[in-house]
Amino acid sequence: MVDTLVNFGLGALVITFLVALYGIFAALYGNFQKQPRWIESAKNAMLLTFPLLTVAVSMIVILLLQNHFEVSYVSQVTSLSMPPYLKVTALWGGQPGSLVFWSWLMSIFASMVALRNWDRDREFLPWVIVVVMVTLAFFLLLSIFFENPFARLWILPTGQTAEALFRPSGATILTPSDGSGLNPLLRHPGMIIHPPMQYLGFVSFVIPYAFAMAALITGRTDARWIRITRKWTLWAWLFLSMGLVLGMRWAYDVLGWGGYWGWDPVENAALMPWLTATPFLHSVMIQEKRGMLKRWNMFLVILTYDLMIFGTFLVRSGVLSSVHSFAQSAIGPLFFAFIAITFVVSIYLLSRRWEELHTETEMTSWFSREGFFLINNLLFIGILVVVFWGVIFPLLTEGLGFVGDLIPSLRDVFTGQKVTVGPSYYEGATGPLWAGLLFLMGVCPLTAWRISTMKSLGRNIWKPTLVSFVVPVVLVVTGMSNWWAILAFWLTALVASVTLYEFYKGASARSRRTGKNFLVELVHLVRRDRRRYGGYMIHFGIILMALGVVGIEMFQTETQSTVALGETITLENYMITYDSLAEFDTADNRNVARAVVSVYEDGQKVGELYPRRDYFYESQQPMTIPGVRSTMEDDFYIILVDWQPISTQRATFKLYHNPLVNWLWVGSFVLIFGTMVAAWPEKETEEIRAVAREARATVGD
Repeated sequence: MVDTLVNFGLGALVITFLVALYGIFAALYGNFQKQPRWIESAKNAMLLTFPLLTVAVSMIVILLLQNHFEVSYVSQVTSLSMPPYLKVTALWGGQPGSLVFWSWLMSIFASMVALRNWDRDREFLPWVIVVVMVTLAFFLLLSIFFENPFARLWILPTGQTAEALFRPSGATILTPSDGSGLNPLLRHPGMIIHPPMQYLGFVSFVIPYAFAMAALITGRTDARWIRITRKWTLWAWLFLSMGLVLGMRWAYDVLGWGGYWGWDPVENAALMPWLTATPFLHSVMIQEKRGMLKRWNMFLVILTYDLMIFGTFLVRSGVLSSVHSFAQSAIGPLFFAFIAITFVVSIYLLSRRWEELHTETEMTSWFSREGFFLINNLLFIGILVVVFWGVIFPLLTEGLGFVGDLIPSLRDVFTGQKVTVGPSYYEGATGPLWAGLLFLMGVCPLTAWRISTMKSLGRNIWKPTLVSFVVPVVLVVTGMSNWWAILAFWLTALVASVTLYEFYKGASARSRRTGKNFLVELVHLVRRDRRRYGGYMIHFGIILMALGVVGIEMFQTETQSTVALGETITLENYMITYDSLAEFDTADNRNVARAVVSVYEDGQKVGELYPRRDYFYESQQPMTIPGVRSTMEDDFYIILVDWQPISTQRATFKLYHNPLVNWLWVGSFVLIFGTMVAAWPEKETEEIRAVAREARATVGD
C-alpha cells in the first residue's frame, strides 16, 4: 500500500515538474515562432499542473492519516496521539510538505489565470505563462531533489538509519512504532487557517508580478496590466493581511508572553511584502487617474514578489533563529540564487522600458492627493528599510566577521557571531512613521487631485477635526498624562471622524436628491463605488486595530510572583487567589499541570481562570496555555510559569493587564470585510461606471 501511495505521489511531482518545463518551452517557442497553437498548448500545460499536484498532495495526506511512519516526513510531523485534523495540517507543518503545499496553491492560481478571457490581452499570455511556470518549476525542483516528502527511512547494513527515495544497497525498510509529532506550538486550531492564509498571500502576488513582467517584455506601458491585476492584488493583500492577523492571534494564545507581535524574524518576513503591497495598492490609483508613478509601480511589484520569495527563504532555510523557522537546510543557497536572478532580470527589464514608462503628467503640487499618496508610499518604504535591516543584521554580523578582524574599529559591529536586534529597535524607529501614516489617512480623503489649498482643505476638515478634539480633551480631564498616548488617540479619532464623515456626506447628498432613506442610500453608495468605500472601511478597521495597539503597547502592565495556596497577587484593579493545582497525564501522551485561580476585579469575584503548562512526551517540548479574561476594555492574562511539588503546592504566576487589546481583533474583522467589499467582483457596465462617477462628484472627489 505505501509503495503505491509513494509512487503515485512522487510520479505526480516529477510529471508536474516536466509539464512546467514544457509549458515554459512551448510558450517561448510559440511566441517567437508566431505559433498560437503552441501558446495554447502551454496554457493547457499550466491548467494540468493543478490536477497533477492535487494527486501529490492527496498522497501525502493519506500517508499522514494512515500513520505510515516508514515515510520520513510522516514520522517527523505526526504521531499516533494526534487527532486527524492535526495530521492533515501536518501537510504544511514541516519543510518538505509545506513546499509541495506552496506549489499546489500556486497551481490553483495558475489555473485561474489560464481560464480567464485572453481575447484583449493575447500578447501578455505567453509571458505570464513563463513567469508563473518558472516560479512553480523552482519550488518543484526543491521538492523533488532536496526536500522530498516521499523519502523513506532505511536501515543500512552498518546498522545506521538513512533517508532515501529508493532502497540503498542491502538496506531494509525502517518502520518506527510512532512518530515525533508536530511541534507543540503548532498543535493549535490556528494551524488550520494561519499558514494557508500566509501561503495564499505569498503565492497570489506571483500573478500581478507575472503581468507586470509581461507588460515590460511586450512594451505595453499603459495601465492595462494594472487594471487586469487590480482584483488579484486586492485578494492577495487580503490573504496576506489575514495571515498576519491570524499569526498575531496565534502568538497571543500560545506563545505565552502576553503580547501579539514580538518582531520575530519570520513575522517580519511576512510583514515586508505587506509593506510594499500596501503602497502599491495606493500608488496604482495615481497611475490610473493621472498617468504618474509608472516606474515606481513596476518597482513596487518587483520588490513585493522578491520579498515574498525572500520571506519563504527565511522560513525554510533555517538561517535565522525563530519559533517559526524550520531546521537548517541545503535549499538556502538555491533560494538566494533564485531571488538574485529574478531581481536582476526584473530590474533589467524595467531599465529597458525606463524611457517608455515616463510620467504623462507632472505633479503640480505636493499639497494634492497624489502628493500625499507619494508621501504615504515613502513612509511605508521607510518602515520596510527599518524592518529589513533588523532582519538581515544578524546575518551580516555573523557572515562578515572577517571585516571586524581586518578593521579593528568595526569589530563591535562585525563580530562573527549572530547579533539580533530587539523590539525596542523596531518600535522606536517605526513608531513615528506609523503615526505619520495615520495622519495621512485622515488628510488624504479630503484633498483634491492635482492641487489643493489650505483653504479648501480647511473647509473640508474642520468639522471632523473639531469632533476628534473631544477625545484628547476627555483624556486629559480624566487624568491621562502620557502625551504620546494622547497624540495617538487623537490621530485615531481624527481618521475615524474623517472616514465616517465621508460616508455621511455621500449618503446624505444622495438621500436629499432621491428622497429615500439615509441608510438605504448609504448601502447604494457603497455598492456603486465599492473600491472607494471598501477602502474607507479598511481605514476604519485599521483605526480600530490602532486602538488595540496603543492600549497594549503604551499601557500594558505586568507582575510575577510565587505564592502558596490561598495567597493572592494584585495587578492594577485585579487580584487573583491561587486555589489549586493538578498535574496529570492525558490520553494523547501529554503531561498537564493545570492551576485554578479566582479572579477579582475591584474586590468583586468575576470568575475563575485555568492557566496550564502542557508537556508533550513525544517531542519532549512544553507549551504554555494562558488563562485569559477578555472584555472590550481589557484582557487579564495569566501564565503558569512554574510550580513546586504537591507537598508544598507553591506556584509562580506571571500576570499581564492588556488594555484595549481586543479592539485589535475587532478591527481586523472590519479590515477583512472592507477588503472583500473593495475586491468583490462586479459587472462593469457603463451604467455602474456612470453612477460611480456621479457618486465621486457628489462627495467632492
